[in-house]
Amino acid sequence: MNAEHDWITTPVTADLLRGHLDVETTAHGLLPHRLPARARRQIPDDQLAMAEAQPSGVRLAFRTRATDIELDTLPTKRAYQGFPALPDGVYDLSVDGTPTAQATVAGGNVRTITDMVTQSSELTEGPVGTARFTGLPERDKDIEIWLPHTEITELVALRTDAPVEPMPDRGRRVWLHHGSSISHGSNATRPTGIWPALAASLGGAELVNLGFGGSALLDPFTARAMRDAPADLISLKIGINVVNGDVMRLRAFGPAVHGFLDTIREGHPATPLLVVSPILCPVQEDTPGPLMPDFVGGTLRFKATGDPADRATGRLTLNVIRDELARIVEQRAADDPELYYLDGRELYGEKDYAEFPLPDAIHPDPAAHRRIGENFARLAFGDGGAFATGTV
Repeated sequence: MNAEHDWITTPVTADLLRGHLDVETTAHGLLPHRLPARARRQIPDDQLAMAEAQPSGVRLAFRTRATDIELDTLPTKRAYQGFPALPDGVYDLSVDGTPTAQATVAGGNVRTITDMVTQSSELTEGPVGTARFTGLPERDKDIEIWLPHTEITELVALRTDAPVEPMPDRGRRVWLHHGSSISHGSNATRPTGIWPALAASLGGAELVNLGFGGSALLDPFTARAMRDAPADLISLKIGINVVNGDVMRLRAFGPAVHGFLDTIREGHPATPLLVVSPILCPVQEDTPGPLMPDFVGGTLRFKATGDPADRATGRLTLNVIRDELARIVEQRAADDPELYYLDGRELYGEKDYAEFPLPDAIHPDPAAHRRIGENFARLAFGDGGAFATGTV
């Protein structure tokens, strides 16, 4: 702790958080969750358990005159056995909606993935650290501190040199989004640089991001969580995890999509609901999964291992998924005027791929995240889009 100030310590409570669906009190502090406890009890694997606890889109939001802020956290960072350590996660601070400062927290726990296929891991415990922000404007202002999108983050203490109060409701519509690791933010370098955060900023929406790396699999507990969560706008980016996990065939996929939509509509019968198919991903366009890591040349890339001929027997590819999603939305929209479809290749297609190729063959880089976010904001929040002002 910096002793220069007479610090004011404010308890970190749920009313200072946005972008979460639940919180857990731990031995160290408060842990935000992006799935409620009921859903977490039904999680079948460590991959989703880790992903939902990583606070993609979660931020502290408060109003203060403080010029200096310290946030103590206990991060749990990822590492991959045999590979260089990943950079420390970034904490993005914005003032009145404008990105203003960044910080990192050294130390913390490290969860080392020892097997990329099974996701087995080992945990090494470490100390609490501090994110510091100094020299902020000396006036009343809205502060948001976006937590690292791929580091589980226990919030331990918040210190400021002026009092803090929860940020008031600014009247922005709440956008509830569900998707894969691309929505989670894989390969983005900062939490405000993931494409849903960029789109939310451009669209003037409050983001609740249920993008879960490797786990957009039409799980019923995720649908129930979305059903029960407050939302003015909802989007589902469906398909790539179903294909690269090779988890179902066409016969099961269609009813699973219907069931997911039915569950959401139980809680949100007239909310604009946008179904988004996968962005362009050449390795999976016409080749089924499963997807496997490929370390040729010492660089991690991914490759699809299925046989394209198996499409005839119901094996899924991205093109098969797109056709089925378009068909389902067209069928349901006859009785559901607030249901919409967006082909993911309008967010990132052939021209975008030529300009910003996927570094590991699956995940976009930071520039591609920006392109996807800008395209989503234009197509969904812009005139004529599913989320255009006046649609609710």
